[in-house]
Amino acid sequence: MESEIINDLKKWIEKATGENVILERPNDNNHGDFSTNIALIVAKKEKKNPKEVANKIVEELMENLGEMEKVKKIEVAGAGFVNIFLKNDFLIKEIEKINYENEFREKLNKYGQNKTLVIDYSAPNIAKPFGIGHLRSTNIGQAIYNTYKILGWKCIGDNHIGDWGTQFGKLIVAIKKYNKKKIENLTVEDLEKMYVQFHKDAETDENLVIEGRKWFEKLENGDKEARDIWQKCIDISWIEFNRVYELLGVKIDNVLGESFYEDKLKAVTEEIIEKGITKESENAVIIEFDDMPPAMLTKSDGTTTYFGRDLATIKYRKKTWNPDLVIYEVGADQALHFRQLFRVVEMMGWMNGKKLVHIAHGLIRWKGGKFSTRKGDTIHLSDVIEKAREKAKSMAKEINNESIEKIAIGAIKFSDLATDPRKDVIFDWDKVMSLEGNSGPYLQYTYVRAKSVLDKSRIDEQKNIFNIPISLAAAEEKMVRELSRFEEKIVESANRYSPAVLAEYLLNMARSFNEFYENNRIIDSEEEDFRIFLTKVVTSVLKTGLKILGIETVEKM
Repeated sequence: MESEIINDLKKWIEKATGENVILERPNDNNHGDFSTNIALIVAKKEKKNPKEVANKIVEELMENLGEMEKVKKIEVAGAGFVNIFLKNDFLIKEIEKINYENEFREKLNKYGQNKTLVIDYSAPNIAKPFGIGHLRSTNIGQAIYNTYKILGWKCIGDNHIGDWGTQFGKLIVAIKKYNKKKIENLTVEDLEKMYVQFHKDAETDENLVIEGRKWFEKLENGDKEARDIWQKCIDISWIEFNRVYELLGVKIDNVLGESFYEDKLKAVTEEIIEKGITKESENAVIIEFDDMPPAMLTKSDGTTTYFGRDLATIKYRKKTWNPDLVIYEVGADQALHFRQLFRVVEMMGWMNGKKLVHIAHGLIRWKGGKFSTRKGDTIHLSDVIEKAREKAKSMAKEINNESIEKIAIGAIKFSDLATDPRKDVIFDWDKVMSLEGNSGPYLQYTYVRAKSVLDKSRIDEQKNIFNIPISLAAAEEKMVRELSRFEEKIVESANRYSPAVLAEYLLNMARSFNEFYENNRIIDSEEEDFRIFLTKVVTSVLKTGLKILGIETVEKM
């Protein structure tokens, strides 16, 4: 996907040069709105002087400037770069569209018409509290879902919860060995403690692990006692999960856990074996690769594997939704699993012409290493939310509880989303709880500040601009150019599968507005009409951008 302006400019330059063009945004506005090294590429190919080639390209483009009315001028810079400057009146008319939410959404919707995305995200594990480690998948996944949805894709969210596997055999053993309550009275914290105790005792008693495998085999074979305990663990866990999702304002379209694919595994396994890409190894069925370790399709005792269940999941998604794109928002520690998985799908020819993507987000870690449920050193997300709520109350005493909740959740979400998904996040209470600087509350505060300007002005909120200034002050021109990149940044965020792109843009835009606000009179200035218009666009960009990130604005701070 490319933004409309980039697409138009590329076609225009490609028509003049006959070459594929890459456009970049210069760091310095003095170098134009866009820059391309096309002259350097052509010069190298034709063994000519780059600057001479650039001058010739610019001359040809200037002759056809009537075809591109949005361009003010084109010039050659440096060793042969071609810089393109857009007209202010064109940019102003572009940002005016942002104020009309329905029209702006219609424009964005054109990017993904007739395309379907399935995104696998959140996926907490049954019998474990919703830990801080699952925050990244939930937040990033929801923001990517929102981004593609606003771009017109049909989006299907799938919460592939961990409700099957050998760990449930271990959990059943733990419940039978340690539990002193009626099982229906247990909490998810009780289940976690017993799971931790099991692994602690298993370090000195290997029979516990053997017993756990036997109970998982019983579970797969439909043993009534095993199934009853397993179902109660699911029911207990969803009380916790629903509470956290409600706090985060997250609602995922489908909940199809690993157990959903239990009755679909046999047919998938047989199809893969018939393809001739498997072999037996010590009674297990495996798939070997030239450049990776083998993947296990079924275990030596005949029980299923996570790998097999994921293959069945892909078959189901293809048959049910026929997606153009499937995104897995899962931690980087699963990178090998997804490389193996995608390779087998390619070997089977199941998703020809479709795209499978693993967004390998970094983990949230202690300073001393990775969280571990087995060791009992996770941080529960509900505890983080409660601390954020307390911090918001202490810093915003005069606002209502609803706004405090929005500020607290905004702080937690933005501290996560502003980081590149692929990087690890070292868990730091001060950083997570910060309500200043590069944070969600900073953006919420900027929105409140801009709204207060609109409220104080005698001019009605200006959604459109009737009298475009002949010339703009440097601060006004900077704001216009910053705001004009909003659509482009939404598209870039989708292309890179990174909400951090949009988060960084919103921060830069907010900083520009606050600098503009502090150094330029808005109300009662000669340019009040135009500056109120710019301020209105700022509120529209912040409200829409934060909504894509899953963060709500507040009216007072």
